[in-house]
Amino acid sequence: MAPVDLAGPSISVELVWSPQAGEVHQRQLLLAPGSSVEQALRACADFAPYLAQFADLAELRVGVWGRVRPLTTLLRENDRIEVYRPLTVDPKEARRQRYKARGQRIVSRHRPLAGKSSA
Repeated sequence: MAPVDLAGPSISVELVWSPQAGEVHQRQLLLAPGSSVEQALRACADFAPYLAQFADLAELRVGVWGRVRPLTTLLRENDRIEVYRPLTVDPKEARRQRYKARGQRIVSRHRPLAGKSSA
């Protein structure tokens, strides 16, 4: 992997990660044009302790603007790199637990069907 040379032109990207629930870190990075997601992750000193937890970087789930992408994805100006934590609880089970705790039905945010009336 070639080192990032910032003497020439550079692109600005944002790296966002959440080590635990309720904690979000954001960093702006200046990278050489043509840098990959992996190079961006390695270039961020604040992300290094989190990166050290993974023996194989392929274990990381990473996205660019909310879409999961491989580490080899080339970045463009103003891209937002998001590092996703593994799920600790199945979303359906979490919904059941919230229902039990609240003791009431969770209201759907869907709009009612148009044109359906009892008249």
